[in-house]
Amino acid sequence: MQAALLDPLAPCPRGRWSGHGVQVTRRHGPHRPHPAVATVCTPRFCVHRRGAWLTVEHDLTPGELSDALTLLLTEHLVDTGVLRGQSEFELVFTGVVRSTVDGGLSSWLRFYRNSLAALEHGDAAFAPIHAEAAAQVRGPRLIDLGSCFGFFPLRMAALGHDVLATDLSPSAMGLLDRVSTRLCRPVATLACDATDVVLPDGSADTVTALHLIEHLPTDALHAVLDEALRLARRRVVVAVPFEEQPRDCYGHVQRFDLLRLQRLADELTGRHAGITAHTYAFHGGWLVLDR
Repeated sequence: MQAALLDPLAPCPRGRWSGHGVQVTRRHGPHRPHPAVATVCTPRFCVHRRGAWLTVEHDLTPGELSDALTLLLTEHLVDTGVLRGQSEFELVFTGVVRSTVDGGLSSWLRFYRNSLAALEHGDAAFAPIHAEAAAQVRGPRLIDLGSCFGFFPLRMAALGHDVLATDLSPSAMGLLDRVSTRLCRPVATLACDATDVVLPDGSADTVTALHLIEHLPTDALHAVLDEALRLARRRVVVAVPFEEQPRDCYGHVQRFDLLRLQRLADELTGRHAGITAHTYAFHGGWLVLDR
């Protein structure tokens, strides 16, 4: 998250959250016309920009707090041109969660429980990706690179795997630490750069990188895959979205298709002896590397 710089559990007034020039408020009652002509209203949000200050009003309920908020914000506020870039997207996302349920940990626990229920019952857009990734994991020990909220590590912990979640953001890993304990899904966490994970070679049976490398410049992308191969005793599982253009609001900077994945596979098998690679399409693209 700018959220890398945010404390997601910081105190805030009931129904209102502020941070880094963004204020998010939960609306009670019906929508009312706004006197400010610069306010943009959608069916679920009202947004006003004044200089460097952005205010967002919404009417979401606790039952609607889940990872589906990503698609809702994209449809209502990104595709309509209201939000600008990844930082604003992440700040508004955090603000919606925190302004909808009172209490820092309580709000995120509601978000996590709703998200995991939808993902594990197949009701979320990302559910087929998590199910496919789970089917590709080999062995009991798993390292997940670029975990963000850590939904996949939490899923695998519930299935009995020994899981280490990693992410560049200490705040994201701190939140996952707190939440995994409350959810009784034990996940170890490590805040680190995925290009340089301070663990010995062969530390896990499987290393996963799910929708991570599309966020990285090309040199870092290759470094992450090399690091994943160093850490994995048996298998590396990589998933990427297929997009016409990388989505700036999600921080995407790389575009993938099957041809590019196959070229990447060829490059990796050429540089790493004893590695085989398989690429395929399923809700995006997959690269599976076996030792």
